[in-house]
Amino acid sequence: MTSARPRGLTEPAADAAIDAACRSLRLPTMREQFAVLADAAARDQMSHREFLAELMMAECDVRDQRRSERRIRAAGFPRNKSLREFKFEANPNIDEAKIQHLAKCEWVTKGLPLCLIGDSGTGKSHLLIALGTKAAMAGFRVKYVLATKLVNELVEAADEKQLNKTIARYGRVDLLCIDELGYMALDRRGAELLFQVLTEREEKNSVAIASNEGFASWTKTFTDPRLCAAIVDRLTFGGNIIETGTDSFRLASTRERGGQ
Repeated sequence: MTSARPRGLTEPAADAAIDAACRSLRLPTMREQFAVLADAAARDQMSHREFLAELMMAECDVRDQRRSERRIRAAGFPRNKSLREFKFEANPNIDEAKIQHLAKCEWVTKGLPLCLIGDSGTGKSHLLIALGTKAAMAGFRVKYVLATKLVNELVEAADEKQLNKTIARYGRVDLLCIDELGYMALDRRGAELLFQVLTEREEKNSVAIASNEGFASWTKTFTDPRLCAAIVDRLTFGGNIIETGTDSFRLASTRERGGQ
C-alpha cells in the first residue's frame, strides 16, 4: 500500500515540496513563478482553480515562446525583420492590409505560393523574412535560403548522389523562403534541380520568393524558355503576387539622413 502523504505542511516545507516536484516533472516556469503567483492569488482572493490555471498557463506560454524561438532559429533567417518595423508609408506600392492578411498565414496552411517582385531597396526581402517569421511563430516549419545557395547545394548533392535526400529535406518544411531569385543566371542543370524542389512542394507546401526581376525577364535567370515557363507556373498558380515597385526607399532614407 502507498503511504499517505503528511498533511498540514509548513509553508517552507510546502515550497520545498513544490520545488522538488517541478524539478522532477520538468516544469521550470512553474518552479520559478509559483511563489509569486501564490502570493498574488492570496492577495486577490483567487480560488484554487484560478491559481492553478494561472500557474499552468504561465508554463504553457513560456513553452510556446521557446518553441517559436527554436523554429525561427531553425529557419536560418540572416537577420531579424518584423512587419512592425516595416515603413509602409515609404512605399505606397505595397498594400498594408494585404500584407497583414498574409501575416495570418492562411496561404501557408493551404500550401499556396507567394511572390515578392521589385527592385533592390523596395522592401521585398524585409517582407519575405517578416512573413516567414510570422509563419514560424504560428507553428509552421520554415526554411530561408538564398537562391544561389540552394542551387549550389542541390548541385553538390547531385554530385554526391544525395539529391533525393536533399530535395526531400526541402520538401518537408511548411514554408520555403527563397531570396534573391533572379540576381544571377542559372545554367540548365541548376534550373532543372530548382524545378525539382518546386515540383516536390507543388500544391502541398508553400514557397515564397523575392526577386528583383519581373516574370517577363526571368529568361535571364532560366535560359530555357519552356523550363522558365514551368517554374513561373509553379510559383504563381493560385498564389499571391506582391509588386514592391522600382523606387528604392532604402536609398531615399539614406539620402534623407545625409548619407549621399
